[in-house]
Amino acid sequence: MARLKVFSTGTCPICEKTKHLLQKWGIDYEEVRVDLDMEGRREFSEKTNGARTVPQITIDGVWIGGFSELTEMHMDDKLDELME
Repeated sequence: MARLKVFSTGTCPICEKTKHLLQKWGIDYEEVRVDLDMEGRREFSEKTNGARTVPQITIDGVWIGGFSELTEMHMDDKLDELME
């Protein structure tokens, strides 16, 4: 099971961009489609304090934010530290 989880929908271009970057960076992830998975939607709401936008990302169950926060962490080398 991947440590990083991406909560997404099938119609979100930023979700696709997020998944593409994770693949490029060699980071395994689990995708939860909140538009198709009711249990995933509940988890999404609980983990993100009721966030209303996607993508939202968790690492080891801890919410880190969305695409902007993910790329900022990567640029600051904090993402590599969390994934070690």
